[in-house]
Amino acid sequence: MNNLTKGINMNNVKKIGFSALAGSLAMVSANAIEYNMSGGMLATFTTQDHPTGAETVNGKGLGVATDLTFTAAGELDNGHTVNYMMAVDTDGALSNTSSQLTYGMGSMGTLQLNNKGGSKANGIDDITPNAYNETWDGLTSAAANNNPSFFGSSTASGSIDYRIPAQELMGLTINGSLTYDPNAGGAGAAKGGVGVGSQSGTAITLQIAHASGLEVGAGQEKVDLQATTKSHDLQRHTAYVKFAAGGLTIAHQEAVEDGAASGTDSNPDKEATMTGVAYTAGDFTVSYGESEVEVAAIGVTAALSTIELTSIQAAYTMGAMTVSAAMSETSNDAGVAAQEYNENTLAVSFAF
Repeated sequence: MNNLTKGINMNNVKKIGFSALAGSLAMVSANAIEYNMSGGMLATFTTQDHPTGAETVNGKGLGVATDLTFTAAGELDNGHTVNYMMAVDTDGALSNTSSQLTYGMGSMGTLQLNNKGGSKANGIDDITPNAYNETWDGLTSAAANNNPSFFGSSTASGSIDYRIPAQELMGLTINGSLTYDPNAGGAGAAKGGVGVGSQSGTAITLQIAHASGLEVGAGQEKVDLQATTKSHDLQRHTAYVKFAAGGLTIAHQEAVEDGAASGTDSNPDKEATMTGVAYTAGDFTVSYGESEVEVAAIGVTAALSTIELTSIQAAYTMGAMTVSAAMSETSNDAGVAAQEYNENTLAVSFAF
């Protein structure tokens, strides 16, 4: 082989090598993971009035909350997608407040691992519209019975969802999900570890939305307590109706909890109703919401007085900044007759 032929052959080898490398890089680029980070800050001025409560729930104060959200998204060779999201609370000790891993299978639906919150059932615990927060979210006392959004709470973390792809039929959009939690009521297990508790839980949801703005939804959650001292499984149900037209949104939701009772180891039955209306005009939103919680008698323990929560809210958005205000009242706080709790909040939030 003469030098000229050898040189031509070597050049061809180099071209083949570079072409293969370029193709390899193109494949990696097509399947590359995209990372994003966003954040927000919330500053609040709050007044609390709880005549029969401790000094810690009376008075006024300034507070700050800061959060960062990290996301990663990529596509596999088969067209399936992988996404991960983690929200981090940074205003005190760094903590993971929400994290989910999602595997999208196209027309076969989606699997989502709910490490910290994020299950579909817990996502419809309270669908009422609001300008700032739900009536119970940071706007009432810390009494557990004040919270009407108990649906989906036992299968929210350490669970896995299967979600069907949205089905379109005669102007309807249908979504459904099935959730399984091997350790219902507990946190997600550490990598390679197991959860605490022997009871498993399941949840199902169905949501149907119409092009007219009408939406209905329902769900069932069940926790297997037969392995414990409970007499039967814990069951929760919810159903809602919501209508949106222009800037107006109205919603009503009801939830029930069939507690598992057995002697002194018991959970009372609960019923909750949530109603809300919100109107948005441009950058301004105003809302009114009210909720009620009824806790039934069990054994020798009498039923609690009906807990009533109301909240009037407004918000104005200017680019990345939102100014919000909420006036909230709780009657029969914690189920104690005539016990009142009032809270007023002025908040400024920034998204970046």
